[in-house]
Amino acid sequence: MDKLKFEDQIRELYGRTVYTHKCHAKMADQCLSKFDTAKKLKLFLTALTGSGAVGVVFADEKLLEVAVALIALATLYWTAYLKDFDLGVLAQRHREAAARIWPVRESYQSLLVDLDYKPIEELVVKRDELQGELAEIYSSVPQTNDKAYKAAQKGLKDNGELSFSDKEIDDLLPAALRRSP
Repeated sequence: MDKLKFEDQIRELYGRTVYTHKCHAKMADQCLSKFDTAKKLKLFLTALTGSGAVGVVFADEKLLEVAVALIALATLYWTAYLKDFDLGVLAQRHREAAARIWPVRESYQSLLVDLDYKPIEELVVKRDELQGELAEIYSSVPQTNDKAYKAAQKGLKDNGELSFSDKEIDDLLPAALRRSP
């Protein structure tokens, strides 16, 4: 097997895995944000319904009664709508997907390092194992969307969410392991 072609393939697989991992992380963030907004809207509608009901008791206003009835219907509709979409659970599933993908991503990176130290046949076996692991993971994770992909792309390309400068890494390591004094 051609070592350069193998390396190109592993680099491509690594890149795809990095993006998939980051997409699931961003998708989880999106779900949590929507979940938070949905809970706040439900609380707001419930508060309006409750305070309006108290107002109806003390004021004999037909317009207030109609407004409270409409708000109560909106609250009921929103509650029924949300029962079919458990965004908290979906966010957790995306977090779990990212957590399962992360070690495979790291293994692809290690495979690139191992290219200079291990026989290509051994690395091919490891590549095939990793592809099998990813196939199993992908078969059971929720789908991401274009918005999550774009957020992942921005995070990886523009914000350096996966990279560190040598100084940042040195600052995290004990003095004996640092590259710069």
